[in-house]
Amino acid sequence: MSAYFYVLISSIVFPFFLSFDKKISFYKKWKFLFPSIFLVAIVFIAWDIYFVKNGVWGFNKAYLSGLYVFNLPIEEVLFFVIIPYCCMFIYEVVKGYFPEINFKKLTDFFSLLFVVLGVFMACFFMEKVYTLTACSLAVLLTIYSYKNYKNFSFFVPSYLISLFPFILVNGVLTGIATSSPIVWYSEMEIIGLRVLTIPIEDFFYSYSMLLSVAILSEKVSNLFTKTSV
Repeated sequence: MSAYFYVLISSIVFPFFLSFDKKISFYKKWKFLFPSIFLVAIVFIAWDIYFVKNGVWGFNKAYLSGLYVFNLPIEEVLFFVIIPYCCMFIYEVVKGYFPEINFKKLTDFFSLLFVVLGVFMACFFMEKVYTLTACSLAVLLTIYSYKNYKNFSFFVPSYLISLFPFILVNGVLTGIATSSPIVWYSEMEIIGLRVLTIPIEDFFYSYSMLLSVAILSEKVSNLFTKTSV
């Protein structure tokens, strides 16, 4: 089994088994969650394929199984299913265990900071394709969510909590525990600012992916509710 596979399996073990916790009953949300994950994955996999083709990032074959889908390592394709699942589990835990907490001030502060930082990076580093695309999408989704996504105030603390496992997982993928990174980035397409070994752009990229899944999952849930009435 490849190193990348080990990272993915380690990530999903606890969220999967805890999905059957009676208070959360995350497994009951699967019918809303998986269609949302798959739809968002299509977009991000297409983005991934384009960036790999153009050398924005790539993969170290020494840490891969050698199986490919759409010219991407099978591990990378599974990343877009497993990681959103894990983070949406955190999101449901926050909603389930802390329903009475008002996260509005935190959401307001985070939204302002994230938008300002994202706009700054996108404008001042427009020649860096990863910086420009990741930051621009994150800014647009934040503005949309602040106005239209009713559970955005639960998503924000969930995302902040998810940063701890995110740094661990992405840290391993970007070389914190290996002699060379499992996933490498072209220095021409990032600004070079990193948290440990993780490019700062990855935080905007993952945020956009997770927020897209959360928004779509809510819309699918509402659709199911309306059709069942």
